[in-house]
Amino acid sequence: MPDPNRFGRLVLDWFDRQGRKDLPWQTDPTPYRVWVSEIMLQQTQVATVVPFFERFTKRFPDVKSLAEAQQDAVLHLWSGLGYYARARNLHRAARQVLERHGGAFPLDFKAVMALPGIGRSTAGAILSLGAGQPLPILDGNVKRVLARCLAIEGWPGKAAIQERLWSLAERFTPRARTAAYNQAMMDLGALICTRSSPLCPDCPVSGLCLAQGRGEQNLYPGRRTTAPLPVKAIRMLLVRNGQGEILLEQRPPSGIWGGLWSLPECPMDEEPPLLLAHCYGLKGGIARKHPSFRHSFSHFHLDIHPWETRVSGGPSGVMERSCLWYNPQNPEQLGLAAPVARLIHSANEHKGVPHGQNGALRQTEKGG
Repeated sequence: MPDPNRFGRLVLDWFDRQGRKDLPWQTDPTPYRVWVSEIMLQQTQVATVVPFFERFTKRFPDVKSLAEAQQDAVLHLWSGLGYYARARNLHRAARQVLERHGGAFPLDFKAVMALPGIGRSTAGAILSLGAGQPLPILDGNVKRVLARCLAIEGWPGKAAIQERLWSLAERFTPRARTAAYNQAMMDLGALICTRSSPLCPDCPVSGLCLAQGRGEQNLYPGRRTTAPLPVKAIRMLLVRNGQGEILLEQRPPSGIWGGLWSLPECPMDEEPPLLLAHCYGLKGGIARKHPSFRHSFSHFHLDIHPWETRVSGGPSGVMERSCLWYNPQNPEQLGLAAPVARLIHSANEHKGVPHGQNGALRQTEKGG
């Protein structure tokens, strides 16, 4: 096993020369700003997160402003990042910080861990990067670096493998310059020790890496056996009233797109006009079908079949279902599911859904 002290020195020397030091959350790295960035960075690449982080922290510069915001405002700024449970937990946690800690982000590890959406690695990152505490982290990048360097066999998601990696992370994390070391390990995994085609000649610890010495870099970390993703299908209803407004319905607070505003959905084995009449008290006119497209989540594919009509009828049935009429010409700041926002924009601007040569638009999003 490599000497932890030597390993740490090599990693920190590399970070001083080549590590990332100009990311927006690295300027004024308060626990709050680090927290927001760490939640956004879960399952999402840095390049994607940067503009979302800048918009989010401009609108919500501290815990109090986030806690006092309406959920729609939070989800609106999160739209497009995916894994919307992260945003809901962030909002819930901010309210708990305001209620239990007077709006000051707690600096006690157990108190941080008690907040919704924060696990051991995220808590360590917040308190090391944002408060200088000597705590280890074990995100996906760190797991990959340690698994390769120490030739740890097995999928890191298994409890026994994860426990071993945590033990190693604690052993290798220095008590001095912990923040720089943790950031360096994340940078090393993201920039050098990548999932495929790692840049071993550029790695500061290549001389200590057991996998590299054996020429077995691509065998580590072990991979999880996955089955093909199931496919589901749904009709999304673009329902316009006489003023050209579009009917939106708020989804349940948990699950896919939880708490976001979406288009009404109709099962493939039901007729949209009957559903509109029965569930919304609306009478549809001539229907227009748009090209279908696939939206992929991390755990299933969703084939969406857009169906557009104009309706007449009173609003009473609609209002009872947490619905509203949305004016695409003067849009409210609502949290919209990503494919819904694109579908509304396309239908409104181009009078149809843009499609490729095969008549389908493929979109991908992670989580709910």
